[in-house]
Amino acid sequence: MSGARVTGSFTAWDYVVFAAMLVISAAIGIYYAFAGGGQKTTKDFLMGGRSMSAVPVALSLTASFMSAVTVLGTPAEVYRFGAMYAVFAISYTLVIIISSEVFLPVFYRLGVTSTYEYLELRFNRVVRILGTLIFIIEMVLYTGIVIYAPALALNQVTGFHLWGAVVSTGVVCTFYCTMGGLKAVIWTDVFQIGIMVAGFTSVIIRAVVVQGGIGTVLNDAYYGGRLNFWDFNPDPLQRHTFWSIIIGGTFTWTAIYGVNQSQVQRYIACKSRFQAKLSLYINLLGLWAILACAVLSGLCLYSIYKDCDPWKAGSVSAADQLMPYLTLDILQDYPGLPGLFVACAYSGTLSTVSSSINALAAVTVEDLIKPYFKSLSDKKLSWISQGASLFFGAVCIAMAAVASSMGSLIQAALSIFGMLGGPLLGLFSLGILFRVANPTGAIVGLISGFAISLWVGIGAQIYPPLPVRTLPLDLSTAGCNFTNTSLEMNWTSTTATPTTSTVEQIQVSERPVIADYWYSLSYLYLSLLATLVVIVVGILVSLITGGRKQEINPDFLLGKQDMSSCYCLPRHEKEKVDNIEVLNWKPYPAIDEGLDNPAFNHMETRFPENKHQPDDVHT
Repeated sequence: MSGARVTGSFTAWDYVVFAAMLVISAAIGIYYAFAGGGQKTTKDFLMGGRSMSAVPVALSLTASFMSAVTVLGTPAEVYRFGAMYAVFAISYTLVIIISSEVFLPVFYRLGVTSTYEYLELRFNRVVRILGTLIFIIEMVLYTGIVIYAPALALNQVTGFHLWGAVVSTGVVCTFYCTMGGLKAVIWTDVFQIGIMVAGFTSVIIRAVVVQGGIGTVLNDAYYGGRLNFWDFNPDPLQRHTFWSIIIGGTFTWTAIYGVNQSQVQRYIACKSRFQAKLSLYINLLGLWAILACAVLSGLCLYSIYKDCDPWKAGSVSAADQLMPYLTLDILQDYPGLPGLFVACAYSGTLSTVSSSINALAAVTVEDLIKPYFKSLSDKKLSWISQGASLFFGAVCIAMAAVASSMGSLIQAALSIFGMLGGPLLGLFSLGILFRVANPTGAIVGLISGFAISLWVGIGAQIYPPLPVRTLPLDLSTAGCNFTNTSLEMNWTSTTATPTTSTVEQIQVSERPVIADYWYSLSYLYLSLLATLVVIVVGILVSLITGGRKQEINPDFLLGKQDMSSCYCLPRHEKEKVDNIEVLNWKPYPAIDEGLDNPAFNHMETRFPENKHQPDDVHT
C-alpha cells in the first residue's frame, strides 16, 4: 500500500451516510424545540432544566472537545512525532480528578448558570466581566479552528468547496443549537460520539487487515521509532516530553474541564451532585477510548506510508490532510465507509461548535444582559438566548478564516486554551483555594497572567521554535511510485491550506535571543505559566491590599463540605455533608444594594434532620 497513486472518490452511498448524519443531528434539535412544550425559559434553554443524568452528559463532555481537531490532528501528530501523545491518558485522569473534586463541588453548590457568576460573588462585577470577555475571545477563536478542520477534510475527499463546507458546518450547528438548547446539544453529542467511534473503527480495522494484522502495525511503529512514550527530557523548550504532557497537559485540560463554561454548563445541568461527578468519571472512559482510536489511527498511517510519505511526495499539502487521504486510499472499495469517516470528523465539529455556541449564549445572557436589564421576562430572555446563539454561530463561521492560516490544527487549538484558558484557570483557582485573595489581587493577577501568556504565545507565532525543537521523526519517499500525476493535481490544487504559516518564513538570522528561549517554551506550558502568574501575583497583591481582613462566605471556598467522597471523613460527617441543601439563591438583589459580599445574606444553608437524598450519597 505504498506509493503515490490515484485514490477513490465519494460515491452516492458516501453522500447518503454523510447526509443522514446531518439530518439526524438537525432532527434532534427540532425535537427538543417542541418536546415538553419547548424551550420556554432560559433554565430550559441553557441548562436543560437541570434534569440531566450522568451517561448522556458524560458522552456529551467527551464529544465537546474531542473534535475534528482530534480526528484529523492527533493521527497526524502520531504519524509525524510518534505515539508519545498517548501519555495524555494520564493527564486526562488527573484533570478529571481535579475537576470533580475541586471545581465541581463549588459550582454545583452555588447553582450558577454561568461560571463567571462565581467571580462576581467571590470578588466583584469587574472581575466577572473580565473573565467573561476572555472566555468569549477564547471560544470564538477555538471554534473557528474546529469549523475549518472538517471543511478541510470535505474539500480533500470530495472536492466540495472549502468555504461552502465551512458555512454549512456553522449553519447546521447554529440551527439545532438555537432550536433545541442544551438538551439538543447533549443528545446530538451522544449520537455524534457514536459516529466518531464508528468512523475511527472502520479506518483502523481496514488498515490492520491491509497490513496483515495488528502485529505488523506495531512492529513497523517500533522499528520506526514511533513507540516513544517515555521521553523524560526535562527541557521545557522541547515540544513534547513526558513532563510537558503530564504537567503542561494537565493544566491545559483542567482549564477546559474545570472552569470552561461549555464543560461546566453540562455537568451542573445534572439533577444531583453525584450524577455530575459520575458524568465526569464516565467521560474519562470516553476520553481514553477516543485517544486510543486516534493514536492507533496514527500508527496505522505510519505503517502504510512508512516508505512513501504523502506529504513529502506532494500528495497532500498539510499534515492534517493525511487521515482523509488514507481513508479514500484504503476504503475506496467499500462504498459508504469514506462517507462515514468524513461524518466522523464532521460529528466532532458539530458537537464542539454547538457546545461553544450554547456556552457563549449562556455567558452573554447571564453575565452581560441579565444583570443590567432586570425587567426582562424569562420568555424574552429565552428569545435573547436564541438570538445570541444565531449571532455567535455567524461570528464563529467568520473566525474560521483565521484558522486557515494557523498551521497545525491540534497545536493551534491547545495553544489558544493555554494563552486564554490558563489565566482563567488561575483566576478561579485563586478564588476557590485561597481565602486571602481579594478583588484587587484578582484583577492584577488576571491581567498579569493574561499579558504573560499573550507575550509568549504571540511571540511563538512570530518567531516559531527552531526546527530542532519540533523536528518530526524520519519519513521516507523511497518507496513512492509516481506513475500518475493526476493524484498530485487532485490533492494539491483543491485547498488553500499552507504547510506553514507566513510568519514561519522569517529567517533564522533575524531572530532575537529571546526567541530561542522564552518564545520557544513548549506550547503545553502556556497554561501552567499563566495559571502560576495569576495565583502568585494575585496572592501578593491581595496581601498588600488587606486580603487578610476581608470576610469571605465559606460557600465560595473549597471546604470540608466538598469532601463527601473522601473516605477519611467519619461516617457521621459524611452523612451530614451529604444532606446539605442550598436554598433561595438570590445574588442579584444583594449586588444591587452594593454589598461587599453579594450573596452572603442570600444563601440559606440548612441540614434537614430526617431527610436524606440517596442520589447524592457518595460511596
